[in-house]
Amino acid sequence: MHIAHPSRPLLVGPKSLLSSSRRNAASLKSRFHWHRSETPWAQFRSFSMTAAEGLSSAEEEAKFGFRRAEMYKSILSNTVDAYDRHVFVCFKGPEAWAPRVEESDTAVLIQLLSSVVKARNDDIDLKTKLTVCGGCNEIGFSDGDVLIFPDMIKYKGLRESDVDGFVNDVFVNGGPWASGVPEVFMGCHIFVCAHGSRDLRCGVCGPVLIQKLKEEIELRGLKNRVFVSPCSHIGGHKYAGNLIIYSHDHEGKVIGHWYGYVTPDDVPDLLDQHVSKGLVIERLWSFHTDSGGTDLVDKNVPH
Repeated sequence: MHIAHPSRPLLVGPKSLLSSSRRNAASLKSRFHWHRSETPWAQFRSFSMTAAEGLSSAEEEAKFGFRRAEMYKSILSNTVDAYDRHVFVCFKGPEAWAPRVEESDTAVLIQLLSSVVKARNDDIDLKTKLTVCGGCNEIGFSDGDVLIFPDMIKYKGLRESDVDGFVNDVFVNGGPWASGVPEVFMGCHIFVCAHGSRDLRCGVCGPVLIQKLKEEIELRGLKNRVFVSPCSHIGGHKYAGNLIIYSHDHEGKVIGHWYGYVTPDDVPDLLDQHVSKGLVIERLWSFHTDSGGTDLVDKNVPH
C-alpha cells in the first residue's frame, strides 16, 4: 500500500485504537461480509434504473459491484473539479432521492436551493458545490439542516421560504444567515456516494461501504468522533465506491480528501492511516480541497 501526506495524527488517544487481537478478530469476521449474496442491493431495487432487472446477485456484483471489470482501469488523481465550499443539505435517504435530486419535485427544498445558487452564481465569490446527504438523524442532524465545509458550520431547519435570504446572506454576502444561528460542529465526517437511482454502481457499492465503515468505527471506539453519511452523486460513477473525508489537518485546517475505487477491504486503512494518522492512501486518492488543482506530487508531499 502506498501512502502519502504525513501529518500530525487527526485522532489520537487510547480510544483511537483497539487491541490488535480484538481488531484482528473483528476484521476476520467482517472481511468477507461484502462477498455475501445478501448485499444492500435489495434496498435500491425499487428505485434504481431498470438495467439490472433479471440479473442474478452474482451478475449484479460482477456488473455493478467491487468486482466489475472497470475497477482500477482509470487514473484517479485530480479527477475532481476544484471548488471552494461544499454545502450538504440533509434530506431523507438514498431511497427517496430521484436520479437528479436537485431537479426533482419530490425534493422542493433541494430544487429551490440549487436553482437559486445557480441564478446567483455571478454574485457568489466562492465556487460552491451542493450535495444532498441522508441518514442525518443518526449523526445528530435533521432534514433541512445545512452543513458547510470547510467552515464546519451548521444551520438548522432551512425551509423553502428561507432559501432566497439564506443564499443572499451566506453565499453572496459571506456573512451569517440573518434568520438562523450558525453552529460549529466537530469531528471527522465521511460522505459516501450511495445514489443508487443515479447510477447502480453507487447504489450497490455505497451501502456496503457505509455498513463496513460503521462497523470498523465502532470497533475502534470512534463513534463520537467519526461520522458517516450517504450522499448524492460525487466523483465519477466508474470510480465507485466514492467517498469524501472532511477532517482537520496538522495545521488545524479542514480539508476534504476524495477517494475512489474504495472497497470494504480498504476501510481499515482509511480509518487507521488517514483518519487516525493523517496519511493519505495514495492509490485511492483523487483530490483534496486545498490542492487548487495540484496533485500530491506537485505539493512535494512524500510518498
